[in-house]
Amino acid sequence: MKHGQPGAWPVLAVAALAAAPLARATEPAVLAAALPGARLMGQAHLSVWGYAVYDARLWAPAGFDAAHYADSPLALQLTYLHAFKSSDNAARSIKEMRRNAAIDPAQAARWTADLLRVVPDVQRGDRVLGVYRPGQGVAFWVNGQAHGEIRDAEFARLFFGIWLSPNTSEPALRSALLQGAGS
Repeated sequence: MKHGQPGAWPVLAVAALAAAPLARATEPAVLAAALPGARLMGQAHLSVWGYAVYDARLWAPAGFDAAHYADSPLALQLTYLHAFKSSDNAARSIKEMRRNAAIDPAQAARWTADLLRVVPDVQRGDRVLGVYRPGQGVAFWVNGQAHGEIRDAEFARLFFGIWLSPNTSEPALRSALLQGAGS
């Protein structure tokens, strides 16, 4: 990664966000199988200081309640607009998850190892889809291919809270993703 580029997925920084039509591929077959009846809740583009980071899309079933996002299955897809190392993404994810809960160093190390196992280095145009299964964990697909699971309900709840919790570092991104949801 070049000096000066944000090394994060997601990024914690001052951000300029805009909800806009996104012309990125989705994983319709994966979504239909993993989350039957899901519909697009919202989408957003994340830029940091003019640096385009990713486009995000959120799917959830009818009746999805944003105030209780952790109680419902959902899917979040990030389409990367630049390359990022998996180690940078994992470190930033743990940092962002700590906005919602204390995570001791041993747990952070286990979750970092889990993230490194299921989310590889990404290149521009790569799509990472996470499917949240309340009480179970999260399954990941990279460019439409199954890439692994983290079977830890607490990890999954905190991980999706990066984008969906009221404590997110990117409230405008959260609002855009949840625009089609209740509450």
